[in-house]
Amino acid sequence: MTNETVIVIDFGGQYNQLVARRVRECNVYCEIYSYKTDLKTILAKNPKGIILTGGPNSVYEKGAPTCNKELFELGIPVLGLCYGAQLMAHVLGGRASRADVREYGKTELNINKTASKIFFGVPTPTICWMSHTDYISKVAEGFEITAHTKDCPVAAMEDERRGLYALQFHPEVLHTVKGKEILNNFVRGICGCKGDWRMDSFVEEAITTLRGKIGQGKVLCALSGGVDSSVAAVLLSKAIGNNLTCVFVDHGLLRKNEGDEVESVFGPEGPYDLNFIRVNASERFYEKLSGVKEPESKRKIIGEEFIRVFEEEAKKIGAVDFLVQGTIYPDVVESGLGGESAVIKSHHNVGGLPDYVDFKEIIEPLRDLFKDEVRKAGLELGIPSNLVHRQPFPGPGLGIRIIGDVTPEKVKIVQDADAIYREEIEKAGLQSEIGQYFAALTNLQSVGVMGDERTYDYAIALRAVNTIDFMTADAAEIPFNVLKTVTNRIVNEVSHVNRVFYDVTSKPPGTIEFE
Repeated sequence: MTNETVIVIDFGGQYNQLVARRVRECNVYCEIYSYKTDLKTILAKNPKGIILTGGPNSVYEKGAPTCNKELFELGIPVLGLCYGAQLMAHVLGGRASRADVREYGKTELNINKTASKIFFGVPTPTICWMSHTDYISKVAEGFEITAHTKDCPVAAMEDERRGLYALQFHPEVLHTVKGKEILNNFVRGICGCKGDWRMDSFVEEAITTLRGKIGQGKVLCALSGGVDSSVAAVLLSKAIGNNLTCVFVDHGLLRKNEGDEVESVFGPEGPYDLNFIRVNASERFYEKLSGVKEPESKRKIIGEEFIRVFEEEAKKIGAVDFLVQGTIYPDVVESGLGGESAVIKSHHNVGGLPDYVDFKEIIEPLRDLFKDEVRKAGLELGIPSNLVHRQPFPGPGLGIRIIGDVTPEKVKIVQDADAIYREEIEKAGLQSEIGQYFAALTNLQSVGVMGDERTYDYAIALRAVNTIDFMTADAAEIPFNVLKTVTNRIVNEVSHVNRVFYDVTSKPPGTIEFE
């Protein structure tokens, strides 16, 4: 695999993972680092280019995130986006100020310098996505203005001689019509990246690296049956063969019949040569979760109990040197470990691990990949398409799709409702059009009428979103007749449910999961 890398320096903006995702769509490898990261660490990656992200601060405020002027004197191309653009101007002697008119949303961009490398093949005018209160009021010496909008005189600037480029808008957001082309112009045209980072090379190198790292060590893999852990398991199996043992913990929080389905695929009768152990541990998980309502507490309890189960299985197996988990890149960054963005979630893959895990090391072979990249890796490994494109499922399972305390009775309610929902989505032929869909159990109870009797039962929330990278998402527009059929079936077939809601919240401000 190529050693070409572009580094994204994170200043805390909401779209920062999208920047990395878009760069990878140009077949260029990309990693995110906090602005607090030492420059030596950045340079050790031998980056072909550096991108400065947006952020919520004003560069002229005391204590605002900043960077060393040396960053712009390395001879490495730098692209500043929004806050990153203003910071470039500020550090190099220009000025950023409060704008008289705040720009937000789709905006017409007029390109002053059509010959600019950053705008190669981009027509003028074009539509970009703006989200700023400050603006560049004075460009630094050596820079020229290359684009403007009605209310923003410096929508883009550059110092071509030094390889420094700045965009006030967000090319990483899909609303910027030619955003992908602009980023491709930077990483391929300006940085000179060949664009040869692909899944086949990732898989090949990952297998080689894992084989070298693990040697003859014994490995325990946390296999949930979801896309991430399944790909991780097959990857490890190809790397170390029988030195891998996969433990599937049925914590009683899985989708309906899922435990048996996982065993049928990865167990002794399945197509894979895996050492497979199924642990039925629902009672101990229910006991630990008894009375716990706060979602983050539930995540951590489930995560710690997972580790305890693994430790017990490891002792039965004998010496185990490594624990493998299917952590992916959004898990890493959203758990506060990748960049400057706020902690959004933690679970047993990342944030819920206790400090006294009894393994030499944890291996996360997919931690640098986004969800759609994991699917590509799965297909590259020969995993059947129906498994690779299986609906995403969180590590804590239905524990975070049940609002409030978790009981076996509530688990059965959401299992039955979710099975009906997924069945009707598939009947309607919508499964390939929706990024993720599931049913959740709210903690809301209300009066209803069923037959001649009044009821006081729960409400089910249906969630369905369209998303490319699971970093942002919009509610899917499911035909009303499908929603009506799902609602009628759930109310009639699932005990203790008398209402069904459809959640139309986007991410942000919500999350995809319902907790």
